[in-house]
Amino acid sequence: MSAFARLWRDHRLVLLAFAAALAVTLFFAVRTAVFWVYWSDPARRDRAIEGWMTPGYVAQSWQVDREVVSAALGLEPGVARGRTLREIAAAQGVPLAELEAALMAAIAGARAGE
Repeated sequence: MSAFARLWRDHRLVLLAFAAALAVTLFFAVRTAVFWVYWSDPARRDRAIEGWMTPGYVAQSWQVDREVVSAALGLEPGVARGRTLREIAAAQGVPLAELEAALMAAIAGARAGE
């Protein structure tokens, strides 16, 4: 009888738990690598603000805290998760250009250390 067959027979739950832990670890390792590769590209840094972006994307691209972006948009932190700037502007009844100007002013202030 092979070692794996013996482990499966005698320690099935432990083996399943180990396989589940390995799968979760692999998932997060791949996710981290993809995230790192994506944001390491210099083309992703300081991108011009556009309506399709989310507040989190803007914060990551401009390398400022999400709270800075949320405050500039007049939102509670975490409220706009997954909503685009275009959707936020429509919900607030303001032009997208006004939100972009507020964001750029907040980003400039955050980078200046204010």
